[in-house]
Amino acid sequence: MSLLLASAFALVLVQSSASPADTEELMRLERVWNQAHEKGDVKLLEQLWADDIEIVVPKMAVMTRSEALDVFRSGRMKSDHYDTSDLTVRVYGEAAIVTGRLTRSRSLLGVTTTEDWRFTKVYARQSGRWRVVAFHASDAPQ
Repeated sequence: MSLLLASAFALVLVQSSASPADTEELMRLERVWNQAHEKGDVKLLEQLWADDIEIVVPKMAVMTRSEALDVFRSGRMKSDHYDTSDLTVRVYGEAAIVTGRLTRSRSLLGVTTTEDWRFTKVYARQSGRWRVVAFHASDAPQ
């Protein structure tokens, strides 16, 4: 429920080249991304992530698609809360950048951690669909 409320109230700024359909689709994919992380849905993540995605988050090694999917498949990490806000969408032809704030809590090997990040996600349109090619997060300023 909080995901829907946050999405409804998110600030969305759109680059002039973005069509309303692209913006709507990217915002939908952001909700799908959040739900997939919260549920640990590997199939959804496989659909969202490009084959060559690079994932960079604080205090963890840079991950490839297969490495990140292995974390979800193993069940070692479980997201208890995954919520984004302050979203900005910019589209540049066949590429798009989404930035925002991410708050999440996760359990890894029985230890719960809460994180507050700013993130940048890069999408590329591949075979007519938007897929994430890069995700970078850093600690949000306090």
